[in-house]
Amino acid sequence: MPDAANSPATTNAALMARRESAVPRGVGQVHPVFIERGENAEIWDVEGRRYIDFAGGIAVLNTGHRHPDVVAAVQAQLERYTHTCFQVVAYEPYVALAEKLNAMAPGAFAKKTLLLTTGAEAVENAVKIARAYTKRSAVIAFGSGYHGRTLLTLGLTGKVAPYKTGFGPFPSEIFHARFPNARQGVTVDDAIASVEALFKNDVEAERVAAIIIEPVQGEGGFNVAPPELLQRLRALCDAHGILLIADEVQTGAGRTGTFFAIEHSGVAPDLITLAKSLAGGFPLAAVVGRAEVMDAPAPGGLGGTYAGSPLGCAAALAVLDVFERDQLLQRSREVGALLTEGLRAIAARRPQIVEVRGLGAMVAVELADAQGRPDAELTRRVVTEAQRRGLILLSCGTYGNVLRILVPLTAPDALLREGLSIMDASFDAAA
Repeated sequence: MPDAANSPATTNAALMARRESAVPRGVGQVHPVFIERGENAEIWDVEGRRYIDFAGGIAVLNTGHRHPDVVAAVQAQLERYTHTCFQVVAYEPYVALAEKLNAMAPGAFAKKTLLLTTGAEAVENAVKIARAYTKRSAVIAFGSGYHGRTLLTLGLTGKVAPYKTGFGPFPSEIFHARFPNARQGVTVDDAIASVEALFKNDVEAERVAAIIIEPVQGEGGFNVAPPELLQRLRALCDAHGILLIADEVQTGAGRTGTFFAIEHSGVAPDLITLAKSLAGGFPLAAVVGRAEVMDAPAPGGLGGTYAGSPLGCAAALAVLDVFERDQLLQRSREVGALLTEGLRAIAARRPQIVEVRGLGAMVAVELADAQGRPDAELTRRVVTEAQRRGLILLSCGTYGNVLRILVPLTAPDALLREGLSIMDASFDAAA
């Protein structure tokens, strides 16, 4: 009798049935599609159907599916060694990547880099490092922020459903401030006042190790942190001896038109977390920060068996070369301009689209009903209709009413326009 696990499945439905039997329901899946192959900003499913990929693996594929330079670098690394654990026997690509990230990160001070595997792992370690350096325990995050699915990062995350539901209690001494949102009437002054209120009502400033913020909220709905907010947070942190952590897991690696999104504000954070597109689809994450801060933990306090894998380091070095050679930061700004123009043209004909927003090629549209209330149901219908027509889209936002675009920066203009055309038709069909 043939092994069912190894038998060929020719349809998405057959694979979905196997998935439901083998994989826990807590692992969500936006589209009932199984990929067969991918190329730049296109994928083909197991039934041979082609899709334009406006999701990019949730901001992982800024250099596209299977970029030839990344593939070549990983293949070359495979021929040499795949794993030693850096803490046992080290390897040069880890050091080379750390040197490059140290040189690229904002701030006129010495830096060091820790390499890890996932974004949540990077955030956890950034908090560990901040606590070790400051000898303080509390952390302030922001409402609607997203920092990961581990227990500590869930505590930092400012969105309950679906991430935090049923998983409490969460670690103590985590507090949430308000994030500016013009549509909800929350100003920068309100946000800063909410931090200062925490100092009065919940935790003294002298006990706060770090304030962590996404320069552009990802899961929260692509809400852009105004430069004034980041500048005032920097001043507030300096006044109280608090470290500022920029969570760039989704925004980093060029998504917003600068390699680090916080560069738009002119602010230099003490620590930056990176992951997602850093290694072009291979699992790799980083914490980049002030050298004296990064050196606070004792030997053995940082690391991980797979942290900074040789394959991930090789891929990331290739990604950085591609960014420089192909001017992908400039391309990110061009992609963002094309998407924003196209989405605003779509919005002009549809009152359900109440805002087009973003930074660089991190662009989203917010949907509301006739009464101005968040319209998550229309958002779901548009996502479903787009997939039916050959476009992979994602939703996000505290209320599930935001469509976000994270298309590879290497996508040609014609493909971007084709994707926008499908979005346009999907609105017609979903209305």
